[in-house]
Parts: sequence; C-alpha cells; structure tokens
Amino acid sequence: MPESPAAPAALPTPSAPVELSAEDGKLVILARGARGRVGAVEGAAVRDQDGRTYAAASVSLPSLTLTALQLAVASAVAAGASRLEAAVVVTEASTLDGAGHAAVRDLAADAPIHVAAPDGTVLGTVVE
Repeated sequence: MPESPAAPAALPTPSAPVELSAEDGKLVILARGARGRVGAVEGAAVRDQDGRTYAAASVSLPSLTLTALQLAVASAVAAGASRLEAAVVVTEASTLDGAGHAAVRDLAADAPIHVAAPDGTVLGTVVE
C-alpha cells in the first residue's frame, strides 16, 4: 500500500472571500447541515466530476479521528469519484486544516476549497 504524502507543514490560509457559484453555494448548505445534525466541530461537502455531492461531519472517536473534509473526500472516493470540482468546509477555525487540504489535493490540484463560518459566511478560498 503506497504511503500518502505528508500534510503540508504550514496550514493553508484562505484568500479573500469570493462570490460563490450557485453550485458552490449548495455545498455550503450541505456542509452546514452535516455539521449541525450531529453538533460536530466541522462540516464539509465536496462535488465530484459528475456533479454528485458528498457531505460529512468531523469524527472524533478513541480509535478514529477524521476531519470533515477527509470524510467527505473518502465518501466521494468510495462512491467512485476520481476528481473533485470544489469543496467547502464549515468551521470556527480561520485556516484550513492540513489533513483535509491534502485529501482534496489528492484528487484535484486546482479545486477551490471554500472555508465558511458556522453561519455560512464564506471566509475565503484556498486555491493552492
């Protein structure tokens, strides 16, 4: 089994907020819903190459810890996705976590990752 690349040393910082497309706006709604349903720290949603969406909340168990973005990407891959068009993470943090960023970049070097506050306000977008 190949080793996955290490997460970036520096946390990706979102650029200034951008106007979201209607499709990316839907991802914000899905991510907020995933977070709110279980009272999780984070919620995330991704859209694959076919326009299918996957939403997830962060998981923190004694034997398993996944960011919401990692779980959303894993769900997409498990359903057959080979590329991502966009991602959203809803969080109280001001930066994107390195593990979630790396998971998205495994499938798309150029997909925008929008970071939003719990109220849905887009704080910025990571494009690198």
